[in-house]
Order: sequence, then structure tokens, then C-alpha cells
Amino acid sequence: MDRTAIVTGGARGIGKACAIGLAKAGFDIALVDLLEPEMQATASTIREIGRRAAVYQADVSNFARAGEIVSDVEKTFGRVDFLLNNAGKSNPTGILEITEESFDRTIAINLKSCFNYIHHAAPIMLGQGGGRIASISSLNALSGGVTAAVSKFAYASAKAGILGMTRALAKELGPNISINAICPGVIQTEIDTLFTGEREAETVSGIALGRLGCADDVANLVVFLATSEPLFMTGQALVVDGFQFKV
Repeated sequence: MDRTAIVTGGARGIGKACAIGLAKAGFDIALVDLLEPEMQATASTIREIGRRAAVYQADVSNFARAGEIVSDVEKTFGRVDFLLNNAGKSNPTGILEITEESFDRTIAINLKSCFNYIHHAAPIMLGQGGGRIASISSLNALSGGVTAAVSKFAYASAKAGILGMTRALAKELGPNISINAICPGVIQTEIDTLFTGEREAETVSGIALGRLGCADDVANLVVFLATSEPLFMTGQALVVDGFQFKV
């Protein structure tokens, strides 16, 4: 049976790796992102793997647009089996400097977007007998920040909200839908130049596995959550950080 996954923020970075990993595992992919050229490139890779791909340019914080997209995915592919809420935006501004607009935008992109897509996808999953959901939270949600030098309180607040949402919805949507959150630590992607040189060495010294994470480290867990049979796991916050013992 063909399976379909929706991946928000799927144009590049972690979302791209997860979309490609899911395609290799047999899923057709619906990508949602603002970055049209990058999203089209990811879709091309998915099609080269032999799976179907659809692209939807959208602001994930828009509730009505989320409904349109999820409805179209069901019409196009016939099902919605897996939803990955990956879209996110960091905000390194401290409490004394951040504006109300910036705070609201951080919450909308990181947290409200999860509500938007779960709200519209869950009825479809329940109607077809079940489905699975994963949302990308962050180690910041558990630690308050993976570095002491940069305040990310708005980002950490939004990502912590994902954990509460996940636990509550695990109770509401079970037993037919499993929903889990993933908390990556320091993940280096092709667009991330923050951790280089001395900064990278300092960070790696506090990670038990002795390296920074990569997008595929997260993608491997996402594929497991989407494909493992049976999956006796829901409502969990799964940490992917190589055991970052120094923050």
C-alpha cells in the first residue's frame, strides 16, 4: 500500500533529510515551505528515488492555508499517513530586547504551525484507521538553551510548548494515532555555519559521542517513527544529541 507523508519545512536542512529518508522508506511526500526553488530541488530528488512529490509554498503559521494544503494532499495522494512538523525559526533575542511582534512570530512558526497541521491532518488519519505524527522540538526545550552565551527564551518556550502539546494529544488521539516529539541537540546542516573552528571544538568537547549531529541523525529517527511495526511509543520527547552533557 502506498503511504503519504507531509513534511513542513522540507526544503532544506533537517526537513530535506527527513523527506528524502521517508521517500527511501516508501512514502510519497508533500513538501511545505516558503523556499520555492529549494523545495523544488528536494522534490526532484524524491522523484529520482521513485516516489511522488508535491510542493506547497506556504507560511506554516497560516491556519487556513494549512487546511487547504492537507485537503489537497488527501485528494492528490488519497491518504495522509505521516505528518512531520519540522518548520521552525530560531530567535536569539533576549527578554530585554525582543519585541512583541518578534515573540509572537517565533511562537507562530514553531508552535502554532504544529497545531495548524495536526488539526487538519488528524481527522483524515482517524477516518482511515490511524496515522503517525512527529514534531521537531529541541534540546533547548529541556535545557533552556544549548549554549550559555545566547538567550533563546522565545524559541525554547515555543519548543517546550510542542512537548506539552505532544503529551496531551497522545492521550486524545490514541490508540489510533501515535504522536511523538524529537529534541535535536546541535545539528549541523549545509546551511549552518555557526559551529566552526574553535566554536565547534568547544561544543564537541561537551558531547559524549564526540561529534556534532547531522541532519541524517534526525532523519533516521523520523523514519523509525514512521515505519516501525508495531510502534508502542507515543507522547514521548526523544532526544537526539549524542548526549550533550555540557551546555
